[in-house]
This record gives sequence, C-alpha cells and structure tokens, in this order.
Amino acid sequence: MERLAGWMDDAGLPGKGAPIEHRFLSGGTQNEIYEIRRGDERCVIRIPPPEAPASRDAGILREWHIVEALDGTDVPHTPAVAVCEDTSVLGRPFYLMGFVDGWSPMGRTEWPAPFDTDLTARAGLAYQLAEGIALLSKVDWQARGLHDLGRPEGFHERQVDRWTAFLDRIKGRELPGFDEAAAWLRAHKPLDYIPGIMHGDYQFANVMYRDGAPARLAAIVDWEMGTVGDPKLDLAWMVQSWPEDTGSPEAAEASYVDLRGMPSRDQLLAHYAEVSGRQVEDIDYYVVLAKWKLAVVLEQGFQRAGDDAKLQAFGPVVLELMASAAELAGSSEYTS
Repeated sequence: MERLAGWMDDAGLPGKGAPIEHRFLSGGTQNEIYEIRRGDERCVIRIPPPEAPASRDAGILREWHIVEALDGTDVPHTPAVAVCEDTSVLGRPFYLMGFVDGWSPMGRTEWPAPFDTDLTARAGLAYQLAEGIALLSKVDWQARGLHDLGRPEGFHERQVDRWTAFLDRIKGRELPGFDEAAAWLRAHKPLDYIPGIMHGDYQFANVMYRDGAPARLAAIVDWEMGTVGDPKLDLAWMVQSWPEDTGSPEAAEASYVDLRGMPSRDQLLAHYAEVSGRQVEDIDYYVVLAKWKLAVVLEQGFQRAGDDAKLQAFGPVVLELMASAAELAGSSEYTS
C-alpha cells in the first residue's frame, strides 16, 4: 500500500497523503479487482494476480487502452483514471478506473427489486443490454487511437481456420456438428462488414446497472477479450441462447438469469438495429458463428477440468451448443 500510495501521489491523483483502504471485489486466475479508498476518493484497481501467466501483463494494458478510448463517448463504461506499467509498484501492471455505483447480474440468484417482480421494468434490462453494444459499435475506433488493437481486415475469413486449429490443439473427443457448422460458415458470409470495437464476451455477466427503475446500463466491464472486429458478433453472442418464448416458465432456466418477461429476440434485434444503424438481416450467420465458437472456447475448459466441477459442467453444454449451431446451419434460409 505504501508503494501504491507513492505512485498515486507521483501521478498527481486525488487524495494525496491520505492512507489507502482497500476491499476485494472479485477475481480469479486472470484478474483481481479491488476498491481503493483515499479519504473521500474511490476508485477500482484491476490487476493480474501473481500466478497469472506473463501474457496477462499485455492483456491488462490492452484493456486499459479500450477503457481510456471510451472516455468522452456515450458508451456506458468505467471512467479511466490511470495506468501503471512499472512492475516494481505492485508486481504486475495495473490500471485504476472510476468506481461505478450500481449492481451486476453476475452471481445473483434473482433480480434485485423492482426487477424481481415488475416484468415491465425487467424488460428494460435487456433493451439496455442491447443498447450498450449498439452504442459501442458506433465508436470511431480509429479516431480513438485503437488502430493497433486488432486485425479487422479478413476478420471473417480467419474465423473457421483459427478456431479449427485451436480445437485440434486441445481436442480430446469428437464434437458432433462441428464439421457441418464449419462447412456452412465457409460457404456463407455477412451481408456487410463494418469493423468496430467488440467486447468479445458480451452478456449480462459483464455489465453493471444503476440502482432502481427504469433500467439504466451503468457500465460495460471486463474487456479481457476486447478487440477491433465485427461488433455484430457481440450481438449474436448476446442472443444465441435467448429463449423463443420469454413468457414461458422455461425462460426462467434458459440462462443463468431469469429471462421471463424479457423482450423477444426479434425485439432486441430491432432495438439494436435502430440504435446502431446496422442491419440485422444476416443474424443467422452470426449466431451460427457465435454458437460454434463458444462451444470450442468452452471445450478448452472441459478438457482441462480435472476435478473442477464447474469446468466439468461445460461438457454437455459444449455438445448442446455445437448441435444447435449445426441445426441452425442446416435449417437457416440465409443464403449470402
């Protein structure tokens, strides 16, 4: 804490001279997040834990560039405060972001009031979720200095080869439907492709909301997978498991959150299209890609599960996702 305080003082951050209080908020093998208090000042530190691989150092700095680039835009985000690349301070690079008052759907067994009982208010949570990435897709990533963040050229042409090679490296079993979905993706392409910032893992777990109704998105968080690519893949990632009937009892268990009372998938797509200005007629292409890619990503966790019950649970989920991707590929009327 003394080294951190000294660095903050040298950086001219508020609270100079005051002692630091800290509180663990969340974290795992890749990142740890703490609330930092200095007098009346509050912020949040995001840092790789000591056991995280060395590659996370570059990952933290990538995240910082995205968070910093979003300052001054209308995308809900955590304000950028400062970044430290000097590992002598805390052992790993880290960055500070503004503290956001609100709540996260992650780790909850039910929605907070009034969204637990007011289904009209609850629908706003989904519309706000869609609006977050719609606004993100409109950010001028080149003007914001993110021209080195990803490789937008050839984004779709790389996807099948990249994730097929990835699966070959970790493969421990056959995944029925993989080849069928991959062949369909090779034979199709989006109607258009407008590069933009994409989150990479966009879902309820990676956003925060303001307290109370109406629903208001407070911040998109966890930019670990952020890049410049096709923003509509974020949209597909969000809706790929959306239930057909959000009024049915099954919608309560279709996800890790209760989706009863939420808008239909078509309503979410229409809202995204209105806010983003992008067409969504080719959404089937993106949903096949999202399901297929997510299945491969989760398969990695399953293959290294060992005795980890959480990772073991990925096993049947992977098979369901891959079968669903192949089924959509076989039934979709999308022809481009």
